[in-house]
Amino acid sequence: MKRINEYKKLFQIDKEIDLASLKLMYRKLVKQWHPDKYLDEDPLKAEALVMGRQVTDGYHFLVSIAPETKLANLAEYQKTIQECGIVDYKHKGLLLEITFTDGSSYEYFGVNSNLYKKFINSDKQVRFAKRFIYESFLYRKSKKSSDEAID
Repeated sequence: MKRINEYKKLFQIDKEIDLASLKLMYRKLVKQWHPDKYLDEDPLKAEALVMGRQVTDGYHFLVSIAPETKLANLAEYQKTIQECGIVDYKHKGLLLEITFTDGSSYEYFGVNSNLYKKFINSDKQVRFAKRFIYESFLYRKSKKSSDEAID
C-alpha cells in the first residue's frame, strides 16, 4: 500500500486511476526528469537518473492496477482463479504473491499477517483464497510468470 500511495503522490492522483490523465502526467514527468536535460557536472543529473527510473516504474505499476487494465484482463483472471490450483506463494509485509498452476502470478496488496497465517494453515488453500483473498484485495498480474504451465 505504501508503494501505491507513493506512486499516486508522484503522479498527483487523488482518487481512481484514469489512464488518459496518467499518461499525460507521465509525459510531463519524463520531460521534467529526463537526464539528458542536465550536463554531466550538474548535481541534478544523478537525481534525474533516479527520478527517471522512479517515474517509469511508477507509470507501469499504476497502469497495471488501473481499473481499465483490470477490466481488460478480467476474463483471464477469472479463468485463473476458478480453474487453477496454487503452486507457490510468498508474503512480505502486506504483499501476498500467489503463483498458479497455469504459470501466472498475481500480487495482492494489503494482506496482513493474520490473514496470511490463516491462509497457509488452511487445509484447502484454494477454497480459502477464493473466499477471502481473490476478490477482497487490490491485485495485479505479477511481472514474474512461468513460460510453461505446470501440469
